[in-house]
Amino acid sequence: MAHGIRRWLLAGVGTLGLAAAGAIPTSNAAHQASYPQVRPTVADYTQVTTSQTPPTQSQCASVGRRCFTPQGIQAAYNVGPLQSAGNDGHGQTIAIVDAYGSDTMAHDLHVFDQAFGIRSMCGEEGVNCASGMPTFSELHLQGSPATKAPPSTSKAPGQEDKSAWALEVALDVETAHAMAPGANILLVTTPTAETLGVQGLPQMMAAEQYVVEHHLATVISQSFASAEGAFHGARSLENLRDAYKAAAQSGVTVLGSSGDDGSAGSVKAPVSKGGSTLPDPAVEWPASDPLVTGVGGTDLCTDPGATSGRTVDSASPPGACQKASGQSEIAWIGSGGGYSSVFAKPDYQSGALPAGSTSIGAMRGVPDISLQASPSTGALVYVSLPPDGLSGLKCGGTPCSTGWYDIGGTSLACPQWAGLVSIAAQINGGGLGLINPALYKLASDPATYAADFNDVTVGNNAAETSVPGYSATAGWDPVTGLGTPNAAKLLPALVNAVHGS
Repeated sequence: MAHGIRRWLLAGVGTLGLAAAGAIPTSNAAHQASYPQVRPTVADYTQVTTSQTPPTQSQCASVGRRCFTPQGIQAAYNVGPLQSAGNDGHGQTIAIVDAYGSDTMAHDLHVFDQAFGIRSMCGEEGVNCASGMPTFSELHLQGSPATKAPPSTSKAPGQEDKSAWALEVALDVETAHAMAPGANILLVTTPTAETLGVQGLPQMMAAEQYVVEHHLATVISQSFASAEGAFHGARSLENLRDAYKAAAQSGVTVLGSSGDDGSAGSVKAPVSKGGSTLPDPAVEWPASDPLVTGVGGTDLCTDPGATSGRTVDSASPPGACQKASGQSEIAWIGSGGGYSSVFAKPDYQSGALPAGSTSIGAMRGVPDISLQASPSTGALVYVSLPPDGLSGLKCGGTPCSTGWYDIGGTSLACPQWAGLVSIAAQINGGGLGLINPALYKLASDPATYAADFNDVTVGNNAAETSVPGYSATAGWDPVTGLGTPNAAKLLPALVNAVHGS
């Protein structure tokens, strides 16, 4: 029942012109550039049930998967002690940037929260708002296309594309909220579409700059990516970076999924005529940007139903965990990673790395950190789709429909890390800005690294046989970065490191 969504790249001329509560600045250079169409970094999904009741682990195992509940994820990354102490992201706002959006998100979020006992948000369907509640809100730029199927005569964007983004939106919102149930969530959407002249990427970047300049969030989550080689040179990328520069100056942390093609990159040229894999190892932007925290992915081989403790489970599916007996986490083969062909190695990667790290040469290494991302050890997400047959998405041989999905990809890792950063921002009393220098500073101390990070040393990202991949090693590697967080230890230490202590 699995269906992958990968390699959606489309070259075209982009134009800007967004408006929300105020004008969003545009760039003449951006008007003249040609950009690839961004794609959600959802690697794979499976619809497990059609009810509002979450599936059991035996139901997930029947399709070869391990489905994580929010509580199981929090246990694996030691988030519980933080939430018990009242550190749940309260007072912070996570901006989630996606194309199209989902007109059922308020409903789907309510079903998700009710099913898992997660704190309700003001803005959920059927929830009475009260003082102190976290809020879910949406900022739509240039309108909000409905998820319902267009008329058969319509020349609107492909319905499959829009429904794929609906999966992405539900994944981002629900998992970020589960990780930081006290944080506000602002869903920022833009109407990416072929009929708009392939202006999606400049639209998204302009939207992010609007969020930063109007102080709407302290953390930005980006679950989309495009191979650096799909852009028309470094200047094309440079024209898009204003939002990241503004974020770094304004104390806003920006995170980006490292991609789901492992060490490979791909392009589509000409438009609508298939794709081609780049011949050499590649990384994806925006995760490759030095002003963005690149988030890679792992297979999480722990008990998916645990409520506390990092309990290794080498018996349950998938096969990757069964083969890696005794490992609590292994590198996911689809985890985007490698070395930038555009950006030089930043200062924060030029210092001491943990013992055993893969060396970083002259160019920026990707990713910086990781979290669970493998579709086979994914997270449960509730999604409403149009009536059977009209969503455009296929689940095996049948149309996808409303229900519970097990979803993976680095788009799962990124919003969860955004939730963690919002908790750190709460501890800090405000936004942290670029956290990469602090992460690498902490990792350079052997004792701190051992306490604050889960070092992932098994696996590789050779997802494409025609492109050489990289292996996970001790310390930093171009598959999982510095590893995954022991949140109760790492987040308070991260706040101190940001302040130089």
